[in-house]
Amino acid sequence: CETCSKEEAKYRCPRCMKYSCSLLCVKKHKLALSCNGVRDKTAFISVNEFTDLNLLSDYRFLEDVGRTADAAARHCIVHSPATKRLLYCLRNKARGCNIELKTLPVGFTKRRENSTTFNSMENKFYWHLKLVFPHCNAEYTLKGVPDDKTLADILKPYIDPVESDPVVCQRLKIYTASPQSDVRILMKIENRSRNSIRYNELDASRSLLDNLKGKVIIEYPTLFVVLKTLKNDMVVLGQDGSEPAENSDSESSSLSSVEEGEIRDSS
Repeated sequence: CETCSKEEAKYRCPRCMKYSCSLLCVKKHKLALSCNGVRDKTAFISVNEFTDLNLLSDYRFLEDVGRTADAAARHCIVHSPATKRLLYCLRNKARGCNIELKTLPVGFTKRRENSTTFNSMENKFYWHLKLVFPHCNAEYTLKGVPDDKTLADILKPYIDPVESDPVVCQRLKIYTASPQSDVRILMKIENRSRNSIRYNELDASRSLLDNLKGKVIIEYPTLFVVLKTLKNDMVVLGQDGSEPAENSDSESSSLSSVEEGEIRDSS
């Protein structure tokens, strides 16, 4: 047993392949590793390890994707004129702010989650926003974030030693204990190949709207909060020595890689 190291293992987790001896150890390993115990149907398998069972699993996965896509296409909301007008207005307002906002079809996870709105009276976006803290394996979803709010103010309830919530502060203590100058805010650059993932570094002192200008956004922004002093695998464009800084005009409009991931997610 990889949890207690005392008894002979009887079970193996389909998700992380950890061995356990009892139900208690299974629950402990799920809690410690934040594991849900559900097999990852999209996990990478090398050609040497690929078997007939893996082929059958992939075939069933594609069938599930097909059924999900067909159900989404038949959904009454897809054909609703009001929905289409609302999305068109949202994309058009974003284009006026030099933001390329792309929306996904009904049935996709990010489409269901997105609560972004535009207030015509205030001429202001209220964004659905996701904050990811990779060093603590924590994620938080914010709704109705005004576009004129600075990133520093957005992060205060999470990583500020004084103003943050005590429970959140305890969970993100790596961030709250670090100097604010060590905090970096990154956003993934969309429409790049999977083997060339890069991130833009955002300016915490500027508003959310200013940071999103010239960017491609799929449904809503996802911000990654990392620390300079801790190692991470996120490569910032223009700082890896192999590519120049991003030119927003050169971004492609292809959504293939994003849609593939979202289809798998929504299934």
